[in-house]
Amino acid sequence: MSPLLLRRYNSRRFSFPYPPFHTLFSTVSTPPPLSLSSPSFTIWGANTGVGKTLVSTGLSISVLSSLQSLLYLKPLQTGYPLDSDSRFVFRKVLDQLRLANCTNSVVASNQILIASRSANELGGCSHEEVKVNGRQGEEVRLECKTLYAWREAVGPHLAAEREGLMVQDEVVRKVLGRFLGTESRDEDGSEWRLIETAGGVASPGPSGTLQCDLYRPLRLPGVLVGDGRLGGISTTISAYESLVLRGYDVPVVIFEDNGLSNEVALLSYLKKRVPVLVLPPIPKDPSDNLTDWFLDSASVFTSLQDELLLFHSRRVERLKDMPKKAKDLFWWPFTQHDLVPENSITVIDSRCAESFSIYKVKDGKEAIIPQFDACASWWTQGPDLSLQTELARDVGYSASRYGHVMFPENVYEPALRSAELLLDGVGKGWASRVYYSDNGSTAVEIALKMAFRKFLHDHSSFLTSQVNILNGTDLQLKVLALTGGYHGDTLGAMEAQSPSAYTGFFQQPWYSGRGIFLEPPTVFFTNGKWNLSVPDSLVSDNLSSENQPSFGFLADIFCRSRDSSTIADMYRVYICQQLSMNSGPNQGTFIGALLIEPVIQGAGGMHMIDPLFQRILVSECKKCRIPVIFDEVFTGFWRLGRESAAELLGCHPDIACYAKLMTGGLIPLAATLATEDAFQVFRGNSKLKALLHGHSYSAHALGCTATAKAVQWFKDPHTNANIDSSGTQLKELWDGETINKISSLPNVKRIVSIGTVCAIELEAEGSDAGYASQYATSLIRQLREDGVYMRPLGNVIYLMCGPCTSLDICTHQLNKVYERILAFDSKKEELALDISNVRAPQCMSVN
Repeated sequence: MSPLLLRRYNSRRFSFPYPPFHTLFSTVSTPPPLSLSSPSFTIWGANTGVGKTLVSTGLSISVLSSLQSLLYLKPLQTGYPLDSDSRFVFRKVLDQLRLANCTNSVVASNQILIASRSANELGGCSHEEVKVNGRQGEEVRLECKTLYAWREAVGPHLAAEREGLMVQDEVVRKVLGRFLGTESRDEDGSEWRLIETAGGVASPGPSGTLQCDLYRPLRLPGVLVGDGRLGGISTTISAYESLVLRGYDVPVVIFEDNGLSNEVALLSYLKKRVPVLVLPPIPKDPSDNLTDWFLDSASVFTSLQDELLLFHSRRVERLKDMPKKAKDLFWWPFTQHDLVPENSITVIDSRCAESFSIYKVKDGKEAIIPQFDACASWWTQGPDLSLQTELARDVGYSASRYGHVMFPENVYEPALRSAELLLDGVGKGWASRVYYSDNGSTAVEIALKMAFRKFLHDHSSFLTSQVNILNGTDLQLKVLALTGGYHGDTLGAMEAQSPSAYTGFFQQPWYSGRGIFLEPPTVFFTNGKWNLSVPDSLVSDNLSSENQPSFGFLADIFCRSRDSSTIADMYRVYICQQLSMNSGPNQGTFIGALLIEPVIQGAGGMHMIDPLFQRILVSECKKCRIPVIFDEVFTGFWRLGRESAAELLGCHPDIACYAKLMTGGLIPLAATLATEDAFQVFRGNSKLKALLHGHSYSAHALGCTATAKAVQWFKDPHTNANIDSSGTQLKELWDGETINKISSLPNVKRIVSIGTVCAIELEAEGSDAGYASQYATSLIRQLREDGVYMRPLGNVIYLMCGPCTSLDICTHQLNKVYERILAFDSKKEELALDISNVRAPQCMSVN
């Protein structure tokens, strides 16, 4: 906005009970809570010219007549000042209330907040205020506000471009949020709030974003003003579907009767899920002031008000009841119910991009509050708002086209397209086959079957001479894996991981641990530098636990020049010793597969394994013809800054497992990719030689469609602004300076920051450390209050964003974490000081 506009605006007289005007242009951040204490609805139109403003006016009259106040907001207005919907509502409501000789007094105002230069020259930002005295003293308010106005009567996107008043989507939402938030005015539950959109549901906003997408983060329930004219059934259904596809609630459809009985077709289509109200025909005479029409329509608008109030009250009651019902009905995974009080349960109303919208009662005020999903909903989430909408549309199309179809011996476009993209992406340069399953754990089990068969095939001559391979009674195959690894919760996958909290007797009485588990060296960031920690079992004369190296930059850790270092030689000797000692006829067992999470162990505590160690481990196993499996269920699809973590290691597996981010996090699907050599060993003239493993929903069209969309979206610089100029990696998402400060805090033991992951282990000892620790509980509770939803791994907390999450969002969340840990440190120091100041009581001497 130009200085001239600001001067003209500030020179006007306003009674403005909201945040100061200049704050509407401050740095965009998380929007304020959306109040549920008062009914709030968006007025949508199936098209332009269907009577949205008449509906807003009629509903306003009905609400005010029932002794309730109302705030009417018109975010975007074109054709101003000749055309002003807020002015129409303001004046027409007053006219009707005067005629009705209302019992209550009404204080009404109309305000234009921001106008373009050309609109400003014709009338600019204006303010009107009128009081209508009623027969009784009780007073209600009508406030009408236009937020942005342009002169030319065209779409807001064209008007904004032509008149120089460009407004970003985030700014529009932020301004609206200020008026809809819990702090915006008195919360007595008697004020309604109506937001009337411009044009149709899919009409563009000032930036060009469709309004149904522009307002989606607010997700207010909406009244759809349909079209009663010829062709109106089609446009109304299309508008309804566009809203529902984006997750909006549409409690009512209302439209003008044009004698075509459109309501019959609409009720049939909607199957009576949504009430359809019909208004009397609107007079065509331009000189008609609509006084009689509003009187004739009063009963319809009363019904509209009743339907909306019923929807609002039912919605709030359902949200209120959810925590208790959840405690009574759910059996949550990985959760000790006795440690979850009812008031700590998060009630999620919806999700938009990286954030939940949660129901919260704070200081007696009910609200919907945004909360950043810092655990990416168990590491699955990747979409920004645009991708979320694209995925919903594409998956909806796939559901309508395919439903579900049998996969074996069949082919259909989603399964084929996603397989092509997987092999050209995470499998490029090594994989030739895609085996679909339903989740990461089963993908691992399939991989183990592939690897074991390949091992038996590759070593068949030797094994036949040593053991009875035909029935396998004398052959024991084990997995080579790393301590702290985690590969899922199905029985076979658990056998391939080292003893842990997940495999204890109470969790898995059948567990025996059919593996050789090596304790790996790890890398972490502390006190401003990257450090290498080598376990005692690996330490040689050349490397003591006191002189282990550090690195200035993360890139140094992955540098291939380390392959010829002394540490590399030490790793190689150790690995060869372990392979020799634990596999062969003398031991009675053979290592049939190597199974690792490349670079990062997720559920094991967010540990970064020295990539040099893993690279040498892969190399030595391949020399011994031991099939190599990468479990990339967590690390794949840009989670660590590259499309595949194999790129970071600089080596390829024989088999790899993918899930979670593969579908953008929308729907479960997994894939096990394999080399052609692995595939060939299952070929033959008997079905018994085939891989006999499958799922009813293998390669389901919905998941494959989501995969095809997400895989392309994440790697395309046009859709993912985080892809760097090389097109092969993500830009740095976590602010280095803040990471440095956190790493130097006394209560922080280590940090792992890479790609979309920033994990922080808090310094803790004894029962305060480890997976079962409750050490971080109070910190997590405070962060959730700050709008950051975390779920810790014991004393390890972490932030996880999506591949498309903006740097600003990441920085904002990281700063919240830093401030809370800083305060957490201070409290610990105060507590320690208090304890040290407590003196033992003096002993009394007894004579």
